[in-house]
Amino acid sequence: MTSGHKTLTAFLTVIGALLIVIIGLCVEWPLWAWPASAAVLVAIAVVAVKAADRRRSPFPQELMLEPDLPIPPLERREQRITDVALPSDTDDYDFIFSATVRWCPIDDAPADAPVVNAGSLAIDAVLNRAREITARKSPGRSTLAQYQLNGELGTMLADPTGRVYAMAENVLLTLSDQDQERLAKLSAVRKDEAVWEHERKYEQSRRAYLGGDVLKNTGSAVVWWLAKNDDKVDKAVADLGLLAQLSSAANNQDVPERFRHLVPQPVPEWGEPVAEQSEEEYEAVEEDPSAADRFDQMLNAMGFDEDDPRRSLFAERVARAAAAADQHGTAEEIRQRFDAPKTPDDGAGPPFGPPDEAPTP
Repeated sequence: MTSGHKTLTAFLTVIGALLIVIIGLCVEWPLWAWPASAAVLVAIAVVAVKAADRRRSPFPQELMLEPDLPIPPLERREQRITDVALPSDTDDYDFIFSATVRWCPIDDAPADAPVVNAGSLAIDAVLNRAREITARKSPGRSTLAQYQLNGELGTMLADPTGRVYAMAENVLLTLSDQDQERLAKLSAVRKDEAVWEHERKYEQSRRAYLGGDVLKNTGSAVVWWLAKNDDKVDKAVADLGLLAQLSSAANNQDVPERFRHLVPQPVPEWGEPVAEQSEEEYEAVEEDPSAADRFDQMLNAMGFDEDDPRRSLFAERVARAAAAADQHGTAEEIRQRFDAPKTPDDGAGPPFGPPDEAPTP
């Protein structure tokens, strides 16, 4: 029995005596009860001391006589592996794998089993498990694959030889800087190509809608215009010629005959050629003939051919007469069109008559 046990027994005995005194005074015990209760308390204390002496020590006596023996060093059963290339689901893009491999030997190996390098077996088992996972992962998802490897390799499993249990922790899975740059460029190109493809389809859809539906004919163009501007019917009527031109141009056709009178025709000035238009087409476009056109018709009716010298002389005389009548625009138009020679302002000039006649004195 230790000193601590003895102190505790004495303390409890004192407390028990105080309790007996308090109870005896409260209930007014008779005189014979006081010695009896004191005897019972002493008996209990003696029994407790003897029971404590008979209890065995937790340490054998022979161990208590010798000094502590040194603890043998523990075998280190972990190894860090770094920069191991593991395949991905894309050719020529390998992951770079690093991890801490832990293992413990399996005790139930056969007695005649050969001695093995448990660390090498554990590392080979962990790499095989990691390779099966990374071979199904995209190189662009290296961070996601890293967390999945941490979960899959975090369980102790036996290696194929059945000699060690192996696991891995602190897994790090990355790509080389060159591969990351290439993947970023490929991703940007794919995104740009997808945007361009959508824009191209959108443009094709708009062209098909405008060419095959809206501008199929003039009537479809008018209906489309009214659907966009339902409160501007008068504007639609005013633009019928423009819509007819637009729908005809979209279908590579001429303006229908019933809409041609609504199409405005440009009237070029003299000396300005009309692009891609022959002289006959230009004369057909001109609806209101000018004074020069009527004068040309009169010269042809009089028998003055294009190479007749009297044609230009007669045109000059008519131009002078028009200028005298304040029709300077008509006079200038006749001179430019028929190449009439200029004459003095006083009206004198070569007489008009047959070429073989002599001038009159």
